[in-house]
Amino acid sequence: MPKVLINIDVPDLVQAERFYMAAFDLKQGRRFDGWVELLAENSEIYLLPNAEGSEATEAQPTIRRTFARHWTPLHLDFVVEALEPSIQRVLEAGATQEGKIDVFPYGRLAYFSDPFGNGFCLIEFNRLGYDAITIP
Repeated sequence: MPKVLINIDVPDLVQAERFYMAAFDLKQGRRFDGWVELLAENSEIYLLPNAEGSEATEAQPTIRRTFARHWTPLHLDFVVEALEPSIQRVLEAGATQEGKIDVFPYGRLAYFSDPFGNGFCLIEFNRLGYDAITIP
């Protein structure tokens, strides 16, 4: 089974490192030549500096990076113990809340974007978590 690594393109490495460490209490990992590793409880997040408008892939040179708010079908969910203090923490770090808190059979979910336009959610599971919606 492969290990999953998380890479986030950011236009400002110093600001991104400050945001993600403050918002989620991530710890600083290794420093590389131009990028950094942040440590979560069960994964590593790599912040990769890439300029606004830079080519996203060599195979599709017309696709350019943008750090305005954008949507992608892939985003991060951060599981938190308590939603309200976690919301306060990410807002103070510089996130933007997008909409209300939704309640689902498995818990509560709040929607955000980071200062670079990347969407993410905070999720507070109830005691059943995703078992509440598991199909028998």
